[in-house]
Order: sequence, then structure tokens, then C-alpha cells
Amino acid sequence: MSPDDEHYIGYSITDVARLLRTVFERRVRSLGLTRAQWVVIARVHRHPGLSQTEIADLLEIEKATAGRLIDRMEAKDWLERRADPNDRRINRLHLTKEAERLHALIWPIAEATVDSALQDLSTTERRTLTKLMRRVKQQLLLLAEDDPALDDVQQSLPDEVRAVELENSR
Repeated sequence: MSPDDEHYIGYSITDVARLLRTVFERRVRSLGLTRAQWVVIARVHRHPGLSQTEIADLLEIEKATAGRLIDRMEAKDWLERRADPNDRRINRLHLTKEAERLHALIWPIAEATVDSALQDLSTTERRTLTKLMRRVKQQLLLLAEDDPALDDVQQSLPDEVRAVELENSR
């Protein structure tokens, strides 16, 4: 990165996100989870009953790739598929007890990783940073509404996920 790059906020946001992921992944490596698997566990924990399509959209991967990921997670007894009562063509994803146990182990590590990253910020600075990031996210969501390619992704999310995204952006 050149010295000029350090003054460009887009690079800073990307670098912070990448470094946060790297530190977190190193801390949970011994548990045998990939980042994608952790994201699926975290999202299905918060929103039980997501579909394969919704998981693909959240991870920004193809449906077939999501299907293979879900197959591997099902084989490890982390996920179970249940037929949608309203549309038997759709399988809804739910965590198994083993995945709930993993979530209980990993969630504190995720929180501790963020706390470590923000340890030099005061409580007020943390609140300000969170508030500003939510405003930027809300603006990007508005911009994404004008992009037809992104509409499909946002519209495919379940109402409760969109509601949480909206609430978190405030």
C-alpha cells in the first residue's frame, strides 16, 4: 500500500475488515471451521430457517457452491435441512446441537477479537464509530437500491433479516 492509500478511507475500511477476519480466523482455526462455515452458523443461529438461496446471497456465492458448502456442513452434523411447509421444493436450514455448541464456543472469541481491535478506543469513541459505520452502511444500502444487480440480493433476503439490517443501520 502506498502512503497515499492510507488516506483513502475505502482502503482503510477494507484493510480493517480483512485484518479483523485474519485475526479471528487464526483464533478459531483449531476448531476446524472455515470462514464461510462460521458465517453460515452465525446467520442460521440468528435467523433459523434460511434457505440455500438466502445463504448463497449472504455469502455472495453461487447457489451450487452454497449447496456443496451446506452438504459438507450437514455431513459434519452442523446443519439439518427441513422442508418448507409452504413450498416443499425449498429446504430450510437449522443448526444442530453440535453447531449450537460451536456457536457458543466461537461467539465469545468473535466478541473478544472485536474488543481487542477496539481496545484503544474509549466507550464514547466506540459508540461514535458504530454510529458512523451504521450511517455509511445505510447510505450504501440506499445506493444499492438504485443498482438493479444488487436488488436481487437484497430482495431475496427474508423479511426478518432485512429488518435486522435496517435496525442495525440506525
